[in-house]
Amino acid sequence: MAANFLYSTRDHKFILKEWLDLSRVLEAGRFKGGYSVDDIDSILENAMKIAKEAIAPTNEDGDTIHAVYKNGKVTVPESFKKGYWAIQENGLGSSNADHEDPSSMPLCVMGATNEFLAAANAALGPYAMATTGSSGLIRDFGSDKVKKIFLPKMYSGQWAGTMDLTEPNSGSDVGDIATKAFPTDEPGVYKIVGTKCFITGGDQDITENIIHLTLARVEGSVPGTKGISLFVVPKYWPNEAGDVGEFNDVNCGGIEHKMGIRGSATSIVNFGEENKCRGYLLGNPPVEGKGEGMAQMFQMMNEERAVTGLAANAAATVSYNNAAMYAAGRIQGRQITNPKAGRVPIINHEDVRRMLMFQKSITEASRAMICMSYYAMDVAENTDDENERNRAKAFVEVNTPIIKAWCSDLAFLCVSEAMQCYGGYGFSEEYPIAQQLRDCRIYPIWEGTNYIQSMDLIGRKWMMAGGKVFATWFAELEKFTAEQKDHPILSAQVALLAEAINQYKEIQAAMAGYVGQGKFGMIGFFATRILHATGYIYGAKLLLEHAVIAQKKIDELGKEHFEHPYYAGKVASAKFFAHNLLPNVGMTLKVIKEGDTSVMEIPEASYLLV
Repeated sequence: MAANFLYSTRDHKFILKEWLDLSRVLEAGRFKGGYSVDDIDSILENAMKIAKEAIAPTNEDGDTIHAVYKNGKVTVPESFKKGYWAIQENGLGSSNADHEDPSSMPLCVMGATNEFLAAANAALGPYAMATTGSSGLIRDFGSDKVKKIFLPKMYSGQWAGTMDLTEPNSGSDVGDIATKAFPTDEPGVYKIVGTKCFITGGDQDITENIIHLTLARVEGSVPGTKGISLFVVPKYWPNEAGDVGEFNDVNCGGIEHKMGIRGSATSIVNFGEENKCRGYLLGNPPVEGKGEGMAQMFQMMNEERAVTGLAANAAATVSYNNAAMYAAGRIQGRQITNPKAGRVPIINHEDVRRMLMFQKSITEASRAMICMSYYAMDVAENTDDENERNRAKAFVEVNTPIIKAWCSDLAFLCVSEAMQCYGGYGFSEEYPIAQQLRDCRIYPIWEGTNYIQSMDLIGRKWMMAGGKVFATWFAELEKFTAEQKDHPILSAQVALLAEAINQYKEIQAAMAGYVGQGKFGMIGFFATRILHATGYIYGAKLLLEHAVIAQKKIDELGKEHFEHPYYAGKVASAKFFAHNLLPNVGMTLKVIKEGDTSVMEIPEASYLLV
């Protein structure tokens, strides 16, 4: 396998310095007096250097050596250990969860650095990123005692963290978990008994301890998600000095043998096989049988959903960069417009250019969505203006399922198109796209399947706060089209967006009609396609915002300036997306209005072999 880390910081600099008002974050709350916009270049370049020199060389080991389970223990490639510590020691890991650390970065900046790391080695990043998320839960919900014990070593990366939800008989139905928690004589400490599966980083030999943020049901709690609590369950119980102590009866029962990201250990974790496993409760004990665990865990889960979309887009971007470079150098065929001119690089062929533009526009739209959502998180955390905070939170609420599902679904299609650019070579493991395709397929499944994200969008986000949350988000699209409808260069594309926005309103009305008729199955039938339509209108809006800025730069700098190709590419991405991808919204509307019910009418036996 030939890994090839091709990446650039240019689009991230555009987003953070030319598009987003980053000073609004850097001059507020805990960031005030710290970083400035002028620091962004050096932060991004340093992160890119680490990704290229310390992380990318580990990628091939992950895909060939794998994470290995033997005699109840998991080992990872030796190079992963050096890569993990390169992330942590250079301030790109879990230290950013420490809000008292003046060097911690805003989420929108850290999102960019995480993208580089995920692109360099998709299997290594989760060991550090999950630690960031789990330490954030302890920071926000742990007692002073629990914080003192766990946070210093999790912030430093000395101890890793995981998120433990899924069980063999309860995946998406988290409310059916069977893991139990029993109070002990020590306040806040519970015995934990149960099994979790598909736990990323559930065991490894990188860190001296692994801290499992584990959902369990306290004895006597009510059924379903309301009865779940969250516990901090270390592999080794810390002693009074806060160092690793005795084994805490947390055993790895095996790891999954996966088609991709093979260096990332996806583990079965058994708690309390000898009834000696203990955990600290996060937050308060259940009241009237109702725990706080799901609300707490959703904080990390939503963070991980954003990371999932980010990692998917990182894989798609690596694939696109490689495909574009390959197409520019691969001599094959003659142009149909001038066949006598001789053989040309395949980047001159119309369909190859179409495939490349498909990838370019989607990866740029995805990056814009992700960075905007992180930016809104930063604003919500640091502003003193309650109205501004609520508005930012509305963007995060709506964006989260789109980022997780649209970005990961479209990323896989992008990688497939990159493989097509290579022709037969793309299907060969000697070239980088094969691994990217294998690695990328997990993201539509991780952190709640994309159907769950679609149902979250339609069933919750459309209706949240009486529809006000989605209306706040949607109003920004309408405001943009009203402001830019007469743009001298982009008016035609803005008009296409305005048309798609009106089509989306019709989609909402049609779905309301089905619900009014009691046809609730139509929600599940159309949910995924509606989420995709939402991603298309949002992606078009953000790309057109970028194009407005880019066109202004083109007018100022002229075509001879060295930056002209970059800005011209931004305009081209927006135009291509509006003309070639945005029409999917209209097609979705047509299908929904027709209301075909064959998928629900077909007998179940008709799906099966005769």
